[in-house]
Amino acid sequence: MIATSSMLGVAAAELGLVLTPGPNMMYLVSRTISQGRRAGLVSLAGVAVGFGVYLVAATVGITAIFAVVPALYLALKVAGAMYLLYLAWKILRPGGVSLFEPSELPADSTRRLFGMGLVTNLLNPKVAILYMALIPQFVIPARGQVWLQSLCLGSIQIGIAVVINGLIVLSAGAIAAFLADRPLWLRAQRFVTGSVLGGMAALVLSDRTRPLPA
Repeated sequence: MIATSSMLGVAAAELGLVLTPGPNMMYLVSRTISQGRRAGLVSLAGVAVGFGVYLVAATVGITAIFAVVPALYLALKVAGAMYLLYLAWKILRPGGVSLFEPSELPADSTRRLFGMGLVTNLLNPKVAILYMALIPQFVIPARGQVWLQSLCLGSIQIGIAVVINGLIVLSAGAIAAFLADRPLWLRAQRFVTGSVLGGMAALVLSDRTRPLPA
């Protein structure tokens, strides 16, 4: 039986992460605005499968490898932080664009939309750290089988992520239309998003938590 505190802890952590601008949100919003809601939802399906891959890896204990070989975990954190800094620079640099500013992107096929959503999520440092270091801290061995608790807690995380990201996809067009005639708001959104991404990169680099064995 999973502790209620564990379920609430994972839910709160995921809400904070999914509402923070990151690679998944940037990809979903950009595809939705440039190619429509259907493209955004197909991309979201790929993102959801990516969560599933992480969940399976955590459940069967593959992520415990990082607990045994800390250097691999450190390399992943540094690479993830550099990626977040790159995204922040793209937004904050002169000539950078807002997350909700329409941009010309070539139309992708359904297969590519799904595949890019999957790859974007698999390379998302927020998700990697969530499954390797955060969720295991809410598993209480005395409460039952570790793999089953990991599966249930991961399912809670995926459910919240899919629902919130789905709402973002459905509302991205309306938000973009609202901001289109408000350049000051667009600049403010660029500044906030870029600053958040940069701050997240700093947090990832300074975080001293370590992946826990399954």
